[in-house]
Amino acid sequence: MSGLQFNLGPLKEPLGFIKVLEWIFSIFAFATCGGYSGHTSIKVSCLDTKNETLEAAFGYPFRLNTVLFKDLDSQKCNSTWHPTHLVGDFSSSAQFFVTFAVFVFLYCMAALVLYVGYLHLYRGAGKLPMIDFVITMVVTLLWLISTSAWAKALTDIKVSTGPTMMSDIGFCLSPPNSCLFGAVSSMGSLNVSVVIGFLNLILWAGNAWFVYKETNLHNPPEAPAPGSTPAPAGM
Repeated sequence: MSGLQFNLGPLKEPLGFIKVLEWIFSIFAFATCGGYSGHTSIKVSCLDTKNETLEAAFGYPFRLNTVLFKDLDSQKCNSTWHPTHLVGDFSSSAQFFVTFAVFVFLYCMAALVLYVGYLHLYRGAGKLPMIDFVITMVVTLLWLISTSAWAKALTDIKVSTGPTMMSDIGFCLSPPNSCLFGAVSSMGSLNVSVVIGFLNLILWAGNAWFVYKETNLHNPPEAPAPGSTPAPAGM
């Protein structure tokens, strides 16, 4: 029988229970990174202006080189302030991390449907567990790659929006103009996204063993008994 056979039993086993955790943690991964928005600010001073605050709002996908600081009144500082961007484009790492997490979320849903509704097909056919095992190993590797890339990008984002960014602003380097760093939004949720990425790596690496146990590599087909005669074709 190949129809739906609803059974919650697999969710009580490591194979299904860990898949539920992977599904939940994938949501946290793309939500904490993809939902971020913040701002950074500097205080500029010149002969006729003191500590004028200029802000720049940034967020996912972190194309900082497209983000402008708020313009300074052209009548101030002898019109020496020009449109100024933040520095750096970190969209590739951020989008890779978020997009991959979304694909993992979808795969976990599909796998849970298979475990809960079609476990008899999953365990009755040798190919499905093997496909699941290969995908699990690939996903584990991609969690390592995507999270490492995103962690490096986050470090660079903090540099590009922190006090050192003023070294890239020409206005601040032209006396008598001067700049002081103002403030930058907390990036706690982005730090959490990196932690969750590595937790996902651990979950998928651990789950690989339980998926492997379902494959023929761990449980090879039983060999025919010595002296037995194979059944004729068509029997």
